[in-house]
Amino acid sequence: MLEISRTVRFCLSDGTPAGGSVAPQETPRANTFAAWPAMRGLGRYYELEVRCAGEADPATGYFINIKQIDAAVREHVLGYLEDVIASPAGHPADAPLGEIMQDMLALLQPPLNDSVATLTLRLTPTYNLSLTESAMDRVLLRQQFDFAAAHRLHVPTLSDEENRAVFGKCNNPAGHGHNYRVEVAVDAPIDPAGHVVPVAELDELVNRRVIDLLDHKHLNADVPQFAELNPSVEHIAKVIWGLLEDQVDHLGSVPGARLAEVRVWETEKTSCAYRGQEAGTA
Repeated sequence: MLEISRTVRFCLSDGTPAGGSVAPQETPRANTFAAWPAMRGLGRYYELEVRCAGEADPATGYFINIKQIDAAVREHVLGYLEDVIASPAGHPADAPLGEIMQDMLALLQPPLNDSVATLTLRLTPTYNLSLTESAMDRVLLRQQFDFAAAHRLHVPTLSDEENRAVFGKCNNPAGHGHNYRVEVAVDAPIDPAGHVVPVAELDELVNRRVIDLLDHKHLNADVPQFAELNPSVEHIAKVIWGLLEDQVDHLGSVPGARLAEVRVWETEKTSCAYRGQEAGTA
């Protein structure tokens, strides 16, 4: 089984287009890489990632043409989202995101031959929601955070020479600093009204439990969790998991949310993801 992932970028603007006669989908396609329809004024920017699964045709090497995915999103999803935003039934800020994700996936399946496996809506550069065909009653919510901290990588049971050999400059006695980036993923149920965990609730939890503890601290000296634990990026990810694991069930209007992943970037090129301890492992 193969999986094709295609990201479609588009902008939706309030009101009618300039001149009042040209629909957004009929505007020039000058830069579809950036977004089409393009931004007009203070519009809304979205990214929709569509992952389709199937088997390739032996002759063409395709199982689906990416142009088919682009067309399905722009023909079936854009109008739907425009109607949701313009609906007099409620403010867009109160929109039932879980129900919207389910509706979009249902709209895309027929034109894409029921091949859509996962749909991800990126609402901001740091916040996105994913829905899979195999679990239509739950969404995966991802949000990113950052903190600055210093640490020293040093193992007391190793000699100074061994520590320098293993950790190099990271063993500097005075420590060194990083601007860490953290992504927290929560697998949450869609409640009966179609809503999911509000991202503001996750923001508050992570800020209170994680960022306040770690930000602008020397991890070895100031954070009890690292008093006897070498603060590598691997251990930082596991510590953050431990700080959040038993807290996420209380998020949202219905119980059942669970922590799915913690990823920590030590630099733009280095990150570690932790997904909890698997059954049967020590």
